[in-house]
Amino acid sequence: MRATGDGRPREHEALLGALVDDQLRAVRCVEQAADALVAAAEAVADALRKGGRLIYLGAGASGCIAIQDGAELPGTFGLDIESVAFVSPGGDPFGALVGSGGEDDEEDARAALDTLALREGDLVLAVSASGSTPFTLAGARAAKARGARLVSIACRPGAPLFEGADVSVLLATGPEAVDGSTRLGAGTAQKAALGVISTLACAKLGHVHRGMMVNLRPDNAKLRARATGIVARLADVDQATAAAALEHTQFDVKAAIVAAAGRLDAEAAKALVADCGGDLAAALERTQRGAKFQTRA
Repeated sequence: MRATGDGRPREHEALLGALVDDQLRAVRCVEQAADALVAAAEAVADALRKGGRLIYLGAGASGCIAIQDGAELPGTFGLDIESVAFVSPGGDPFGALVGSGGEDDEEDARAALDTLALREGDLVLAVSASGSTPFTLAGARAAKARGARLVSIACRPGAPLFEGADVSVLLATGPEAVDGSTRLGAGTAQKAALGVISTLACAKLGHVHRGMMVNLRPDNAKLRARATGIVARLADVDQATAAAALEHTQFDVKAAIVAAAGRLDAEAAKALVADCGGDLAAALERTQRGAKFQTRA
């Protein structure tokens, strides 16, 4: 095997190039699915707004990617932890990756949905690179039969997972650089698509303002520092004022922004945000119009 000048085998250098190209192509596939991604985000936002749950369904690498996306939503966007759920083989995101056969267990998927007591207002986000994984397919069909809405993500045109879906997201990634390894291009496309859907949905729910996370849960030092910065920027105050507003509002970021910007006490700021349905832009506009709420002494 011939080597390059730095000692790397030429075959490995060719593989490196193919892998990088594969990743870039995967992201372009996500861009091409823009309309479907917007429709999926609107469906997710509508379900959450009406009190339904967002349920991620998947097995193997796709299941792990789905769980990673959903697990970050409560901390990043302040979603109620009870509003996000997961369906994976045996309840274990890694089960199908260690030769357990979980990807083929259709009854396990149906039983998991029984345990969740799936209801009409819920939305199931089903992810499968092939679009024909038996576990995921059985779960998707059961979800539709029980009245839930279904968003399906797959990387193969005409995949069975698209049948009956309310929204179908095709990520046409094509052949992998390493044949059959769907954690590569397909995995990248799935992760990007899920991130786009969940972030757009949370933006539609009012949890993103001027490109910042205004509903995060600052439950550790890193997030408290981030929240302080967000309050300072959006309320146009210094760090000390922002930190004080967060403390007074029990680290309710939206209320802290309104309190600092409008010189309101914590309860008045929370009441104003609630009166605006959690819409920070509307609450800030009302403070600028001089809405009459009790101010701090």
